Amino acid sequence: MYLFVTRSFPPELGGMQSLMWGLARELSKNFMIKVFADYIEDHKSFDEQASFSIERVGGPKLLRKYRKAYLIDEFVKESKVKGIIADHWKSLEHLKTNKNKYCLIHGKEINHAKGSGINKRLLKVLNNVEKVIANSKYTKNLAIELGVDQDKIIVINPGIDPIKDLDKKSLDKVESLLKVKTPRLITVSRFDKRKNHEKVIMALRNLKQIYPDIVYICVGYGDEEENIKHLVKELDLEGQVMFFKDISDELKNALVAKSNIFVMPSGIYKSSVEGFGIAYTEAAQYGIPSIGGKDGGASDAIEHEKTGLICDGNNLDEIYSSINSLLENKKHLEYGKNAKDFVTKFYWSNIIEKYKDILN
Repeated sequence: MYLFVTRSFPPELGGMQSLMWGLARELSKNFMIKVFADYIEDHKSFDEQASFSIERVGGPKLLRKYRKAYLIDEFVKESKVKGIIADHWKSLEHLKTNKNKYCLIHGKEINHAKGSGINKRLLKVLNNVEKVIANSKYTKNLAIELGVDQDKIIVINPGIDPIKDLDKKSLDKVESLLKVKTPRLITVSRFDKRKNHEKVIMALRNLKQIYPDIVYICVGYGDEEENIKHLVKELDLEGQVMFFKDISDELKNALVAKSNIFVMPSGIYKSSVEGFGIAYTEAAQYGIPSIGGKDGGASDAIEHEKTGLICDGNNLDEIYSSINSLLENKKHLEYGKNAKDFVTKFYWSNIIEKYKDILN
């Protein structure tokens, strides 16, 4: 049996939640799995359809981590547990058991100054696990720089599920919303500083001169939403930028499928960084090429000058020229076809084999 210890798990939404769910679901096809997850409202109907046991731990956040650690240590004493898989170093910090531990790392949560108190805490955990599983080459290199034992780190990219066919109703709805607007750029992400929505919008002002009917579709919400909307108004681009939030997965996926380029040239903001960028692989499944930033793990998800482009997310000229070069001579069509072929390597059926190798 393997235990999962996670602070992020469905029915809560998010990239980490999807990753931990996919990993637990796929491993449960070969091993007995039990998940210790944080309590979340309306978890019962979700938990009942899982093929493995999920135990929810509630209570105040400060006390919850100690309570969860105690419950896991007690469970390990009474059960045949081969190892423990965690979503975050903090999920392992208070465990006393000496069972093999495997910890996933993603970038942002380890990006603390070397020698700082929090850096010492994470090193104490990560240098005492069996394997540290980095989501990209970038995250692996970051971990090594910060003092994690190189021999413990293995790179396994996040897995994705093959897409389902989109229903005609959603595709027709997108066409009626976008009408004659083309070419179409799209970003699906939180409105965070590091995602660089505002730089794409600034590039759009110049692209509009060449492509008068261009549209930039922004799907998401977040702290920067009002600032971004203010910038759109200031640059008189309200006819070129469309905002969507709280929409169904069907409509979101149809918007991606009907776009030409997925644009998310992320950079580093404070300690926040794009460890991998699963959104690029999701776009690739629909034959949509991506533009990602050189800072972070985008280059694991995008093959530069083949399935998309990697640029400096802090350089406005590079963002502009990357978008323009994909639109010129419709190069995005060739890159999109390549992206669709390339993305199959990220299917869970392939990714899970790497996990089975290290667990066996």
